[in-house]
Amino acid sequence: MAFEPPPRLVRALGEAAPDGDGWLEKLPEAARQAVALRELTVERVQVPGGRSSLVVLVRRPDGTPAVLKLAPPRARPQSERAALARWDGRGAVQLLEPSTTEGVLLLERLHQDVSVRSLPEAKALLEAAGTLRRLWVEPGEHPFETVAERTGRQAEAMRARAAVDPEVASLVDAALAAREELLAAPPEHRLLHGTFRQSKVLAGERMPWLAVGPDPVVGECAFDLARLVRDRVEDLIASPSGAATTRRRVKRLAESLDVDQERLRGWTLFRAVESGVRARRVGRPGDAELLLEFAGWL
Repeated sequence: MAFEPPPRLVRALGEAAPDGDGWLEKLPEAARQAVALRELTVERVQVPGGRSSLVVLVRRPDGTPAVLKLAPPRARPQSERAALARWDGRGAVQLLEPSTTEGVLLLERLHQDVSVRSLPEAKALLEAAGTLRRLWVEPGEHPFETVAERTGRQAEAMRARAAVDPEVASLVDAALAAREELLAAPPEHRLLHGTFRQSKVLAGERMPWLAVGPDPVVGECAFDLARLVRDRVEDLIASPSGAATTRRRVKRLAESLDVDQERLRGWTLFRAVESGVRARRVGRPGDAELLLEFAGWL
């Protein structure tokens, strides 16, 4: 079978590393080797798939359905493996084998085309929040990046962009000030999903909903919840009451998960501005406009 990377993956990796690192060119052969090593039967490549990995629907030698995931080093697949092992299927997709090949994960098969985003908005937020709560465990001795480290790198990129893009300077200043205040006294250190949103919660057989695709990080729970606040941002922007709805969402999510409302607002601001500035930098002005308008409401 030809393991051609979906266009969505090619575009996203091109944005992340325009000069490339050769991973895409090596991907078809790496996929063939991973399949042969595990004696898997390939059904199909998942399309449109994700933005950071190739997802292949397979069957194990005993006929059990599974997912083979191949990701480049910049996507931190070893960190994902460590987080999935720590959760051990509690709230997240199950890892089906111990560490073998770098950048390759064999995972429990979920319903790839059914996420909580398919539910009405209020129900989707409720189910997503319930799933996220189960992931917030003590990290123990861990190999994971911290929120301070990750946002530190992001802050440097934001400052650099603001220096040449005056239109974003005031929002960047507000986001960086919020970050400094939030990092001064984090209330807890938990293992976090890192990139949690409705589309990262898929229907399963073991449990109704399970999280996939973490980019794990250790820090406070409000950081993890912040990305969920802006889910369906295009609908929020299109609504005349979008700003008020956003503020109510912050309050409702904070109360339902026992997170400080102001800390959630602050991390939501930082993460929205960071995403918006990054979208401007890589040439996605439409996404940037939505995200920065949303950030202005906070």
